Formats: sequence, C-alpha cells, structure tokens
Amino acid sequence: MFKKHVYIVLFFTFLAKSAWASFVYLPMSHDNQKAHLKAYGIVYYGLQNGLKAKWLLNYDGGAFLIENNDAVVNECKVRGVSYQVISDAKAQLILEEISSPSMNQEAVTLEKAPKIAVYSPKDKMPWDDAVTMVLTHAEIPFDVVYDEEVLSDKLLLYEWLHLHHEDFTGQYGRFYGAFRAAPWYIQQKKDAEALAKKLGYAKVSQAKGAVAKKIRDFVIGGGFMFAMCSATDSFDIALAADGVDICEAMFDGDASEPNYQAKINFNNTFAFKNFELIRNPTTYEFSSIDMTRKRRINKETDYFVLKEFSAKWDQVPTMLCQNHTQLVKGFMGQTTSFERKAVKSTVMILGESKTNGEARYIHGTKGKGLFTFYGGHDPEDYQHRVGDPKTELDLHPTSPGYRLILNNVLFPAAKKKKQKT
Repeated sequence: MFKKHVYIVLFFTFLAKSAWASFVYLPMSHDNQKAHLKAYGIVYYGLQNGLKAKWLLNYDGGAFLIENNDAVVNECKVRGVSYQVISDAKAQLILEEISSPSMNQEAVTLEKAPKIAVYSPKDKMPWDDAVTMVLTHAEIPFDVVYDEEVLSDKLLLYEWLHLHHEDFTGQYGRFYGAFRAAPWYIQQKKDAEALAKKLGYAKVSQAKGAVAKKIRDFVIGGGFMFAMCSATDSFDIALAADGVDICEAMFDGDASEPNYQAKINFNNTFAFKNFELIRNPTTYEFSSIDMTRKRRINKETDYFVLKEFSAKWDQVPTMLCQNHTQLVKGFMGQTTSFERKAVKSTVMILGESKTNGEARYIHGTKGKGLFTFYGGHDPEDYQHRVGDPKTELDLHPTSPGYRLILNNVLFPAAKKKKQKT
C-alpha cells in the first residue's frame, strides 16, 4: 500500500512538473532582458543540442521559447541571460495571442543551428571585425575561412557566411593615400600578392574577383551571406568589374583600362546599380555607393530607423529587424551607408535614415539564397580608426546595433515558409 501511495505521488509530481515547467522563455524587450546578445547564444546552444525552439516575432522584443532542459537553464545562469521557466499552458496562451489576425506577430519554428563561416585573413585579431566579436561574445561557434578555402569549394560545408571587413577589388582597402608607408600596409600587400601567386593568379585583383564569384555561387546555390562595411560595396564592384582592370599601377603594377567605367556590368551585382567608381587612388573611397563623405550629421543625432514588416507574411525581413528599439545608433566605417538611388529596386531596405537619404541595412535574394548588407564597421565604436582599441562587448550586453548581426546569424535556422517578398 505504501509503495502504491509513493507511485501515485511521484506520478502527479511528474505531471505537475510537465505542466508547469515545459519551456524556457527568453524575453528580449528593453526592460526584461539584461543580456540580449548572449541570449542568441542560448538559442543556438539549444538548437545544437536538438531542442525545439520558437522565435516570437514582435512579441516582447522578439522573445524566444526553448524546450525546457536543465542544461539550457544552467547556461542561462552561467551566461547571465534573463529567463523564465514557464508552463506549457502559459506557452500556449502566448502562442494563441500571437496567432490572432489582429496582431502583427508570429511564432517561427527554429529547426537547426546553421553552420557558420567567417571569411577573414587568418592573422586578423578578433576585434578587427564586429561579427567575429559578437559571435565570440555570444559563444556561437564558427570557422574562419579565406581565399584558399573558398576557391577549393569549402563553402559547401556551411549554411551561413560572413564577409570580414574586406576589399574584393584588389586595391588593398584604398589605404594607399594615408598608409602606403606604414609597415602593416606594406606587409599586407606582400602577403596578398604571395597568396594570389600561390593560388595561380598574376594579380591580387584577379584572385579576389575569383573569390567573389565563388561566394556569389554559394549564395545562388542557397547559402546565406552577410557583409559589413567595405565588404558590401567592394564585393558588388568586383562582380560588376569582372574581366575589367580598374586598378591603378600602385596596386597591380600596370595602369587601369581606359574608360573602364563604361565597361562596368551592373547586371552582375547583388544590391547596387548605376554607381560611379572613384578614379583617384589616394581617395579613401571605392565608389558613389557609400555616403560617408556626403553625409552631414553629428554623432549625437546619428540614428537610423528599422522598418516594420508584416510578421505573418514577410517573416524574413521581420526576423532581421527584431530588436528592443526601432531607433538604432548610427556608426561609421569605410562604407558607412548606401546611397538610396544606388540600391536596386529588388532589394529591401530594412533600416534607413530618411533625413540623410541613406540606407543603412538592406536585404535581398540571389538565386536560391539570401544576402544582407549592413553599413558601418562597429555598432558600438562610432568612428573606428586604424589602431583604435577593441570594443568590450561586456560593456554593451544589450546593443541594438549588434542585435541586428545576430538576427542574421539565427534566421537561417527558421523553418522555411512561403514568403511574400
């Protein structure tokens, strides 16, 4: 009789535990989450370990539900992420509220942690690139790949690729005017030339052009590509200038082609059209795409606004814009923002500054894949310069600008639904 009583107690204890502790809820609003960036790492951790998860678009700042698991709870505690363990009944009430046709909200199922690659020279420090920094901070694993891996088709191993602050045109970042005598510039030029020769190319511009086309094929085949700063416009310029010598003698040993602007093919680009290349090799700028030299705005008033999309119909742009604020602090880079008239009509503008007439955050499709371009270098370092100290993300655990990067990391995990795009 005693045993029977124990079994009954254990049975109802189990039912109670199941009813009241079915999900780990990660709030993502301004007031309810103290470590927004690390919260993405918790979701990735859960997916890695085969747990079910949902992204609650436009609900509590873009909150997450993860199947309850002691390991996830422990990771939240260790990483300092705000969380609640909620019952299945409460989770169902949240999902029912979100499903209402009157609410611009949606619950998106996250299925699998995407395998991530960061395109970067092997000798770069983690603080040279915002994506590398935030992935490390969020404890999301990634592999570093560069020209050799890309040209040998290693991208087939990955679902998501980030392009490090990079120049795909073979002009060494257009640093010639200010830094041509600097030891680091001289060494980087030598290293790039040696690598191009090793890969079978006579010029760095030819090697970088071949890499850009491999990355293009990765996206067309169904990959997700994210780029920031100069990797955005220089990537498109390299594709548009395929087979055209746009480099001056100090970059590749011979003069550029006469009238090369007329030979640029805008049909080859992902995002940009009708741009003018900057001919002066001492100018720290690639083309008319970038707004850095044209914008007239003070640091104190430099913000951009995230656009609102239909969560139930336009889930991809809605995911990419999840945040605890629609107003995001601006930040500069070699490529800070994009001239609106240079953005193709097929490309969605996710974040913009209307007063400056500039797009800051854009997204589009190419073949079976998707790409996102984000202007600026470091969301928490307004005007990052060569030699500046690294950003300590522990001081910016709720950064809205860095959240946009992590939205891009996570959205490939979403269960695919037909999009109205």
